[in-house]
Amino acid sequence: MSLLWVILGFILLVIGGEFLVRASVALSFKFNISKMVIGMTVVSFATSAPELLVSLQAALSGSPAIAINNVVGSNIANIGLVLGITAMVSVIAVDKSFYKLNWPVMMVFSIALYYFLENDNVLTAIEGGILFSGLVVFLIYLIKTAKKDAVSDEVDDTLAAVSNFKIGLWLLIGAAALYFGSEWLVEGSKAIARSIGVSEAVIGVSLIAIGTSVPELAASVIAAAKQEKAISLGNLIGSNIFNIASVLGLTAMIKPIPVTEPSILSTDVFWMLGFSAILIPLIFLPKRLQISRLKGFLLVVGYGIFMFLVFTGK
Repeated sequence: MSLLWVILGFILLVIGGEFLVRASVALSFKFNISKMVIGMTVVSFATSAPELLVSLQAALSGSPAIAINNVVGSNIANIGLVLGITAMVSVIAVDKSFYKLNWPVMMVFSIALYYFLENDNVLTAIEGGILFSGLVVFLIYLIKTAKKDAVSDEVDDTLAAVSNFKIGLWLLIGAAALYFGSEWLVEGSKAIARSIGVSEAVIGVSLIAIGTSVPELAASVIAAAKQEKAISLGNLIGSNIFNIASVLGLTAMIKPIPVTEPSILSTDVFWMLGFSAILIPLIFLPKRLQISRLKGFLLVVGYGIFMFLVFTGK
């Protein structure tokens, strides 16, 4: 029965995430926002909504390990699994803004999260507020600089022509699906963890993390297949930033998140930092500013090794 609730939760999260992405992008197109900004902000926030609902639900129901490892695991999955598979679908050309702005910001947030957790084994409301405030500053800077650039992106006519009623309906469906999906997923996953004798941290960094990364995988693979590479890469890096600053930031502001599993700080966070750091040599060697199919395959292999170590006790 627990597995059924998890599967139903996943399905609702995918449905909810999809409707939320559609509605959000349709709204953005109405304001003529550039595609890179849509990828870094709107799509990233919409695809991070499952993580936010799951982490909040986990924290409020007394499972802080799931709340933290859901985000840590999702960030690992976004790079190792999602970016890897996306690159295997279509070679990704990397824009200079990636290593000049987006990647450094992602690393700063990742290191800040590690410091906050390692410092006193709890992510406090103040620290959550600092993370979220940093996100707001980053988004303001991103949008201001994007307006200065000569962007001539074509608006997707199919979503630009969507009526306001349909957008509102999509938002309602998305919100309801995400709410019930997150509740069923967390409760089902906790029951599975108890029944197979693994910690909630393991379930959070593996099963739940992959499930809540499904919207990123879908959005990025579709974008790559359509050659919308600015959206696919911006979406992934943006989602990692949002996962830390928005998901954990907002969750901690509502309820401080204690570290209850030692493995979170001893191994899992370092895997997240490692996958983030490896992107720089990856985009410069051997061919500059490109993530090839081979590089994508290596990322997926690395993710497979991580998963193997998680379930064999690291």
